[in-house]
Amino acid sequence: MYLLNQQLQFPPVDTATEEGLLAIGGDLTPERLLLAYRSGIFPWFNEGDPIYWWSPNPRFVLLPGELRVSQSMEQLLRKDQFQFTTDKAFTEVIKNCREVYRKGQGGSTWITDEMITAYTQLHQMGFAHSAESWKDDKLVGGLYGVRMGNIFFGESMFSRESNASKFAFIKYVQQLQKENVQLVDCQLHTDHLESLGAHMMSRDLFKFYLEKYA
Repeated sequence: MYLLNQQLQFPPVDTATEEGLLAIGGDLTPERLLLAYRSGIFPWFNEGDPIYWWSPNPRFVLLPGELRVSQSMEQLLRKDQFQFTTDKAFTEVIKNCREVYRKGQGGSTWITDEMITAYTQLHQMGFAHSAESWKDDKLVGGLYGVRMGNIFFGESMFSRESNASKFAFIKYVQQLQKENVQLVDCQLHTDHLESLGAHMMSRDLFKFYLEKYA
């Protein structure tokens, strides 16, 4: 396994394990994170562990033009049940993503204080963004991720009310499509995102998108 040091570099992504693990160590400086995303790599590790860097093959992605919106969500989008904003509450969104219970995680979280600090820095630099769902002026759902050029790398979502995160995701993808974003990276498969049109993409094709649009 490749161990990172203070040098700003990663091994070739095709050296990752079958599970997608590429390297261990390093840091979460903005420079390293931006290099990672540009290379098709993302950090994912539990609190107390070293930093694990991943580049799975295939990759789970969504092409904005292939977004699937169910009839029930179409109806919800037409109602005034939720209000949609972007970049209005980045820190609140990422902290909610950390705190929300996720089945199978046993109460653990990979969104550590170090991660929050790092992505808040990226937000202040204009790279990390959030999308929010509000109800009665209360934040009830949202997501955050990193945008480089015309690629958006989704990181995490949360929901405090039924369909609140799905509402934010759909509205944001529709906005990104208008802004000419070509690909939304969802990283790893979830049934939730598959129902919205996400699918697997080979690493080679994913790298093509990165080289052309990131």
